[in-house]
Amino acid sequence: MTLRKVARTGMSILKRAIGTQQAGLVFVIVLLGVLLALTAGSHLDPRTGQSVHNFYNLHTLLQTATDASFFAIMAVGATVVIISGGIDLSVGSIYALAGVTTAMVLRSVAPDSAVTVVLLATTVSLGIGLICGVLNGVMVTGLGVHPFIITLGTMWVVRGIAFVSSHAESILVPSSLTAVAKASFGMASSVYPVPLLVMLAVMAIGSVYLTRTVMGRHVFAVGGNPEASRFSGLRLNRITIGVFAISGLTAGLAALLGAAFYGSASCADATGYELYVIAAAVVGGASLSGGRGSAVSATLGALLIVLIRQSIRTMRFDQNYEWIIIGCAIILAVVLDQASSRAALRRLSADAVRR
Repeated sequence: MTLRKVARTGMSILKRAIGTQQAGLVFVIVLLGVLLALTAGSHLDPRTGQSVHNFYNLHTLLQTATDASFFAIMAVGATVVIISGGIDLSVGSIYALAGVTTAMVLRSVAPDSAVTVVLLATTVSLGIGLICGVLNGVMVTGLGVHPFIITLGTMWVVRGIAFVSSHAESILVPSSLTAVAKASFGMASSVYPVPLLVMLAVMAIGSVYLTRTVMGRHVFAVGGNPEASRFSGLRLNRITIGVFAISGLTAGLAALLGAAFYGSASCADATGYELYVIAAAVVGGASLSGGRGSAVSATLGALLIVLIRQSIRTMRFDQNYEWIIIGCAIILAVVLDQASSRAALRRLSADAVRR
């Protein structure tokens, strides 16, 4: 009898897991991984003479995760905004401004201690991201203009400030900061897991915030029904400013990680990242009408998009197809989201008629 209960409980958990948005994303990622396993081919390692799979090797897998980490960190913040019913097009520009400002401050101050370098870089980058995010939220609430228009404008303004302040230079960061981002933790010298670990930490924090805190539930409530949220006493302006602050903060964190990992920052950094970030959130199941989304799904969406890019490179296709495929993925995700919403509405209507 006990075994039967355990089996029923296990089957129930399995059914719920299969029915989640994350399960579908994991299935697609696994399917793409199988495709790469069959078609990517292999090459001979010049040092050892052994055959190495072109995709399934530690360096390529961690490099794919590293590429995904910068998008995924910002996608978690952008997902919070989308859940609230807004959108943030300025994350790439905030990334650029936070990166060049951090590099310029470190160059002018030139701290001797590695600890001071890390603390100063973290403070400046996260501070710039937070300020930009708060300003976005204040303008959205104060001016009463749609977030699309506000963040479209700040996207250009912030990018312009980064260009003017840095004089379009690529500014190096101290090697002590790069050493932190490229810490190997005892693994091979060319393997750097720090971006992956930071991505997982942001995903976990974002998931806890959205699902386990009162503030996170308020974000869902505002996105699901703003008028009902207002009548129930929620402070919509404060929540709106808060979600844009989170988006700016994650952009600043991604900028810090990117400048440290690559060793420099420039005003051209993260150009076009808005597409990848919004695509990751939407492919991850975030509804552009608000009220639905997940930090875990946004991370998986970013990983899926980077896997698509990696597949194109590994199989040596024309890289221009990357934009076509990602654009089609966004359209397909939105169409499926709308179809799912209409189906849910029909089910609710049918249930109401039967009652």
